[in-house]
Amino acid sequence: MKKVIVLVMVLIVAMALVYAGASSEKAETKKVYNVGICQLVQHVALDSASQGFMDAIKDALGEENVKFDYQNASGDMSTVTTIINGLVSNKVDLIMANATPPLQVAAAATGDIPILGTSVTDYETALDLKLADGCTGINVSGASDLAPLDRQAEMIKEICPNAQNVGLLYCSGEPNSVYQIVEMEKYLDAMGLKHSRYAFTDSNDVASVTASACEGCDVIYIPTDNTAASCTEAIRNVVEPAKVPVIAGEEGICKGCGVATLTISYYDLGYTTGKMAVKVLQGEDISKMKIEYAANPIKEYNAELCAMLGITVPSDYTAI
Repeated sequence: MKKVIVLVMVLIVAMALVYAGASSEKAETKKVYNVGICQLVQHVALDSASQGFMDAIKDALGEENVKFDYQNASGDMSTVTTIINGLVSNKVDLIMANATPPLQVAAAATGDIPILGTSVTDYETALDLKLADGCTGINVSGASDLAPLDRQAEMIKEICPNAQNVGLLYCSGEPNSVYQIVEMEKYLDAMGLKHSRYAFTDSNDVASVTASACEGCDVIYIPTDNTAASCTEAIRNVVEPAKVPVIAGEEGICKGCGVATLTISYYDLGYTTGKMAVKVLQGEDISKMKIEYAANPIKEYNAELCAMLGITVPSDYTAI
């Protein structure tokens, strides 16, 4: 009888040890998060934002604890829709929409999966809603790439003091660009500068619209426009021989075809969005998460184009 009791106790202890080991192994197992990324088009600014976003999450959670489904729509809206619908069907833990169109499609596609935007200029315009205390109140938040437009307007006078007519070059299909143009017009009016809109619909008419702008204007302003950012070579091929300077909304456009910009760091913007993502994945309510804004914009200039056009740049500008 004693042997039976001893045997039973040995079995109980063994089972307890096995259970304890299994529990310990379970406790040590961390959740692997699935994060979907839909980027509108490939260009330097958006690429940098996506990279910053992923780096922030990996830095906080560990590379082994997150899986990214990173897809680029190459500027095609039907592809944006396909990508977003796929991410929703796969029930990812979070969607990052890089640029305004992916944000709009994602917000229409799901009210449950958290959505973070980056490289989005104005969330009220993009989502057709009013922010309440800086929050959307829905399953969307993110970071804005809006640099101070009043300071960009002032740059026109700094770089081109004799300019009288400003051409506003942008894509009419991008709500973020339209928003910036409307705001810029207010600042130009206050400065007493004449201005005209030159809107292209897609990459096919960028060159012809740019040529029209060069014919009627002393200087051209391009906002943070994704189509323009992906067509800087085509724009430069027009503005350079016409000797018309371009003030750009961000560094990538300036590097490609502009003379100066007040720009933010898109990598830092993406990193900020990534830190927001970590909070959401760890349980923070995204509907109560305030929109973040880019910090510390800097003045930069394109030394090559400035020299070619004979433009003298103030000392507080940094060469790209």
